Amino acid sequence: MEHKSKIIQIPERILMQLKRAQYGVYHHSTVELCHWTKKSLKDEADCYKKIFYGIDTHRCVEFSPAGMMCHMKCIFCWRPMEFMKKIYMNEDEVDEPKDLMNGILQERRRLLSGYPGNPKVNMLKYREAINPNHYAISLSGEPTLYPKLPQLIKYIKEELKARSIFLVTNGVEPNMLKRLIKEDALPTQLYLSMNAPNKELFIKINRPLIKDAWERWLESLNLLSKMNTRTVIRMTLIKDFNTDPKYMSEYAELIETGNPHFVEIKSYMHVGYSTRRLKKENMLYHNEVREYVKQLIRYLDGKFAFMDEHPPSRIVVIQNTERYINRWIPK
Repeated sequence: MEHKSKIIQIPERILMQLKRAQYGVYHHSTVELCHWTKKSLKDEADCYKKIFYGIDTHRCVEFSPAGMMCHMKCIFCWRPMEFMKKIYMNEDEVDEPKDLMNGILQERRRLLSGYPGNPKVNMLKYREAINPNHYAISLSGEPTLYPKLPQLIKYIKEELKARSIFLVTNGVEPNMLKRLIKEDALPTQLYLSMNAPNKELFIKINRPLIKDAWERWLESLNLLSKMNTRTVIRMTLIKDFNTDPKYMSEYAELIETGNPHFVEIKSYMHVGYSTRRLKKENMLYHNEVREYVKQLIRYLDGKFAFMDEHPPSRIVVIQNTERYINRWIPK
């Protein structure tokens, strides 16, 4: 009988940091009640995903099957990824999708357990939150490193009866994206991060740990236009790094290559571990993001138009006018 490797565990030192930061952790996976979920439960506000696409903020499970594992060390990342050395996950050392989701949902229920005692909490929303219907596979680490991602997405769709699944990727695992296409396991909406207009800035901002990361990212970008699902390019703007108007034409060319349904353009946020690498002045005010988007739309030659914005998150979304789809996720 072949020996089965031990399931990957997040190192104890990082595990303690994550728990202090109110994360739930299950082996190599992480889950969190984000700022907006907490606000939504108290009827105070909703996240941009609700405003832009109609998902239920309080019923969102934000998690990652790859914990703190990533093959890029982006300067703007708020996560404590400096301590993670492992950047590959083998099939025999990861949880099966069913076990993974059981662990993640149990951790999420634990994180929610104190809310009924808060008089500000909308109890109807709390009861709905216990039965989530939206899954955001992002949070921390790079989810496409998880070798059973197609099975995981299918499990969430079929067994957990998800209304919607959003997957966020840095694009450095194009072969996994090809698997999602081939195995009919694409999420409801796939996000590709775009933080640089060219290879030089890509290396400077994303600090990849593999030599051909830019070439892999370009391959993922080309796959976007071929995907039979909703696609988004997410741009993070960092003042004094990637916001110079001279890069506009390069950004526009990349966007036209990916031909996504939406492009979300947001400011870097000076939070978490990113404060060790960047300054508060590297953030843009929302009016600066809005002005930047106006300029970018001109370079896109009418192919994209303003759709919506979420000032608290300093984010603007534009929509593809030629590859048009309804912005709202079906109920």
